[in-house]
Amino acid sequence: MDILRFADKYGPAKIIQIHEPSVNLKAVLVIDNLALGRALGGIRMAPDVSVEECFRLARTMTLKHAAAGLPHGGGKVVVFGDPKMPRPDKERLIRALACALENEPEFIMAPDMGTSEEDMAWIRDEGAEGVVGLPAGLGGIPVDKMGATAWGVRQAVEAALPYCGFPAGFSLEKARVVIQGFGSVGGQAAHFLATLKTVLVGASDTRGAVYNPDGLDVAELIRLKETGKSVVDYPKGKIFEREAIIDFDCDIWIPAARPDVVREENVQHLKAKLVVEGANIPLTYGAEKYLYEHGVVCVPDFIANAGAVICSSAEYRGGAQTQVLSQILAIVEEKVRRNTKLVLEESAAQKILPREAAMRLALTRLEQAMSCKRWSIY
Repeated sequence: MDILRFADKYGPAKIIQIHEPSVNLKAVLVIDNLALGRALGGIRMAPDVSVEECFRLARTMTLKHAAAGLPHGGGKVVVFGDPKMPRPDKERLIRALACALENEPEFIMAPDMGTSEEDMAWIRDEGAEGVVGLPAGLGGIPVDKMGATAWGVRQAVEAALPYCGFPAGFSLEKARVVIQGFGSVGGQAAHFLATLKTVLVGASDTRGAVYNPDGLDVAELIRLKETGKSVVDYPKGKIFEREAIIDFDCDIWIPAARPDVVREENVQHLKAKLVVEGANIPLTYGAEKYLYEHGVVCVPDFIANAGAVICSSAEYRGGAQTQVLSQILAIVEEKVRRNTKLVLEESAAQKILPREAAMRLALTRLEQAMSCKRWSIY
């Protein structure tokens, strides 16, 4: 009965526990909704994941696909474990997971936090057909290398700017940006925004945060991360604990890491006028409500960070062979910009939170698909 607390009219269709003691595999699969098509979602690995996190991420994927007009439902897998475990141990874990999911054809697996294209290659080697995020040599689209998610975040930032109440004449040139989670998404978002001459003043990762009001060298930070170092190794800024990132003065704040980093008890520390969610569920609903009531625009996750799922959907349909990467990025740009504008215009017109406007957009499309099904969410 405990897991039924997640049930509503949209899902989840299935919540499955996965356990293989011989390799210490403990995981959860949530297939949320299949009305639009086979569920597509990432495999997230971390020591502190939970069933609730898995459900919330699966629902986000349902909304993300619906909002982007993609023929997929939402799903997610969480694996309890340290993604930095020795490679042989991780391979055994991932291969065991692939075998455990062989009788779940409704779910298409993709990489997420803590997993990579190598993990997807192991899954494919176990015979799985429903897998994307593969290495290019196996027909995959290099989502991380091309920066699809970050490219979408940049588009959301640009599209949202007119709705933020900045002073007349304000532009992205010299706009002060802070990025929480300077990883593959956060680092690439910083790079794309730097081409618009924004100024990165703060960044964080798992080891801490760095701040310099005069600006950080984005290229140097990226080089540090590529060599296995941290933003706290950057020599030209003041170092803080990673939680201090929320206090840094800026115009634009981009969360690109874990869920619920901004909550009711700390949201008042944010000083930005625009928050663009590069991560999934990085803010609680209460935090988003607080920001809205205080004049801060918050572009929801399933609108702003849809770049990766657009690429994954294209890969699943054979897009790696039929479309050049620039064409896929153009699709990401068009969809994210259009949806950001639709959501913020609806939010302003109806005086509702951007998330509520985004939910209306996604659920209208989802409910139309559900109305055509014999069983609404299957």
